[in-house]
Amino acid sequence: MIRPAVADDVPAMTALLNEIITMGGTTAHQEPFSPEEFRSHYLDGPDALCCHVAQAAGQVLGFQALGTYPALPLGWLDIGTFVCIAARGAGVGAALFGVTKAAALAKGQVINATIRADNAAGLAYYSAMGFQDYALDPAYRLKDGRMVGRVSKRYDLV
Repeated sequence: MIRPAVADDVPAMTALLNEIITMGGTTAHQEPFSPEEFRSHYLDGPDALCCHVAQAAGQVLGFQALGTYPALPLGWLDIGTFVCIAARGAGVGAALFGVTKAAALAKGQVINATIRADNAAGLAYYSAMGFQDYALDPAYRLKDGRMVGRVSKRYDLV
């Protein structure tokens, strides 16, 4: 089931994201979020536009958030997708994108996804959803100094 995220989802969504951060290798986030930080960043902060959760049997399997980002051109939106390890490859991301894309149509012209260049699964997911590469940053470094690079992809809504 895909539905809009609500405040009651914040603890489960925060735990899911923090597990991904702790695992490493697939997100640019390097510091765990508190529930308050998570809520402001993804649910109801000034840059948050919408956030949807994928849920089965009362468990949050993943979420996808859409927001604005000051470094992007006017009319561009920024997307983030996070799926629990056990549900990867099961269609959760595709189901989330169908709902997010519909919400984005009224909010902007282009969706941006910026993915670590070493995140093969994330790059493949966004390509499968129809995103096209438009920028590369091979020199992007994590806080610990590791150079991982980044790929920016775009999905044109109009």
